[in-house]
Amino acid sequence: MSVQERTPATISASPDTPRDESPAPLAAHGICVTLGGRQVLDHVDITVRAGTIHTLLGPNGAGKTTLVRTLLGLQSTTAGRVERRGGIGYVPQRTDMDWDFPVTAADVVLLGPVRGISRWRGPSADHYRAVARALRTVELEDLKDRPVGEMSGGQRQRVLIARALAQQPRALVLDEPFTGLDMPSQELLSRLFERLAAQGVAVLMSTHDLTHALDIAHRVTLLNRTVVADGPPEALREADIWMRTFDVSPASPLLRMVRAAA
Repeated sequence: MSVQERTPATISASPDTPRDESPAPLAAHGICVTLGGRQVLDHVDITVRAGTIHTLLGPNGAGKTTLVRTLLGLQSTTAGRVERRGGIGYVPQRTDMDWDFPVTAADVVLLGPVRGISRWRGPSADHYRAVARALRTVELEDLKDRPVGEMSGGQRQRVLIARALAQQPRALVLDEPFTGLDMPSQELLSRLFERLAAQGVAVLMSTHDLTHALDIAHRVTLLNRTVVADGPPEALREADIWMRTFDVSPASPLLRMVRAAA
């Protein structure tokens, strides 16, 4: 697997991934973002292709959340452009939700497909079919009437994923999907993401979980305000790019984790 230098700070690896060559559902080119007088993103390029799991890794403050918000159209840029082809489903962190609100799993999922309809019109039969289909995809069909406040962390995360899938997006963007979940729940989510990619969905996740990120990803982007490296996990084994991304020493346990997972 060849690795080519793009700039002194950026490495790009040619992908060896199960994808087609059609235009990507989600891409950013030369993105620059300045917040409070500080440049948070510096000429960032990322392309998330259909049928792939693409993970975004970097330390706190690296600009991952800003990049996700920019891809979703929620953050303005000072330079560059974002390309979106088809619907984009977004799954926020579970900690951003009020789980004490008295609604069922099906109620939460229904919020996905009915967004934007008039308040004078109720959900249609198509909306309810989309909800049932999404709950079936995340294996929660039998729990559709359970209050979300009574669900486990892993079940709640799948409810949020189902809400995004009910919109039938071409790309699914997830913010820290594994945080706070036990290992069985993490493994269940990993298999779910693999199935979605196999069905042609472009899956982009921002995560701190190196083990799962490197295990299931077809492509990895290492970000620290700019793209330090980008490519399939097996091409990102050089310690230097991880040291530059996370600002760690050669003795860091992080490098041992990377070597074990790659």
